[in-house]
Order: sequence, then C-alpha cells, then structure tokens
Amino acid sequence: MDAQITPDWNGWLDDYFKRYTADAFDPRHYPQLVAFRDLALSIRERKKKMMFAGNGASASIASHGAVDFTKQGRVRAVDFNEPNLITCFSNDYGYENWIWRAMERYADAGDAAVLISVSGSSPNAVKAAEWAKKNDVTVVTFTGKSPDNPLKQLGDINLHIPSGAYNVVEGVHNIWLTTVVDMVVGQAEYSVT
Repeated sequence: MDAQITPDWNGWLDDYFKRYTADAFDPRHYPQLVAFRDLALSIRERKKKMMFAGNGASASIASHGAVDFTKQGRVRAVDFNEPNLITCFSNDYGYENWIWRAMERYADAGDAAVLISVSGSSPNAVKAAEWAKKNDVTVVTFTGKSPDNPLKQLGDINLHIPSGAYNVVEGVHNIWLTTVVDMVVGQAEYSVT
C-alpha cells in the first residue's frame, strides 16, 4: 500500500482559527455589540419586538437568535422561518419580496428587524431593510464579504466580518448573536430553566 502524504492539519487549523480571532473578537466590534444590547433592552422595555430573517444557514442563525432573545433575554422576538409563510409569500409576491411582505404584516413602529446575510446583497434582505427604514423599524445587520455591501449600507447597527469564508462568517454571526443575548442577561453562566 502506498503511503499517503497528509497535510499539516495543525498549521491548517491554526490559519483557519486565525480567521475567527482576527475579526470576531476584535474590540472594534464592541460598540456595535453594545448598541445591539441597548436596542434589545429598549425593545423589551417598550414592549416591542425583534423580527429575525435570513436565507439558508443564516435562517438557522436567525431562528437561534430569536429563540434565545425570547427565552433567555425576555425580549419578544420572532423569526420568519415557517415554510408555509416563506412559500406563500414567495409564491404570491416573489422570493425577493417575501421578507418585507411578511414584515408588513408583523411589524409595528418601533420594532427592529435583524437581517442576516453573508453576502449582504440578498435581494429579499435588502428590500426588507429598505421597507423597514421607511416604516420606523430599526435595522440590525449581520453581514460578511464587502464592507460596502447594500444591506450594511441600510443598517442602523451593523455587525460585519470582512470575509468570504461562509462558514467562518456564519459561525461569527452566531457567536455575536449569542454574546448579545448574554449581555442582555448580564452574565455568561446562568440557569436556562
């Protein structure tokens, strides 16, 4: 049997995880994390809500965020990942319009939309942000890739990682969302019951 040469996985992993540490944990993001925490507390105090949406893995991150803000943070939050909602609104209004059309039915002035898109150019997320800006809904964006992406340009609070590595960006988005939940709670370790 021929011997196989394997890559230096230690070096590969070191380089890979540097992608996280170089951006995810940089203090330059602290003001935006604090701003998101302050918004969440304001939403809770004013009895408003946060609406979460994304596509693909970002939809899963949106669901995770909505559940944790609701349960742990006691901030009313919903996500738009119900297949019937997505397919109904997409069928009737087009996939690029379904998020803002859903927001049109759910949003009240003073709510917040948390829109997650690695590219920051998903048409349905961008159109939702445009609708939110016109209807007194604060826009929080989680994006990657270009810092000039269209979604980030529409955000009031922007959490951005300048990377095109989708799994890294999605992992960082999840870390940032759950970090803000713990900031709302006020500690990292607590009972979840």
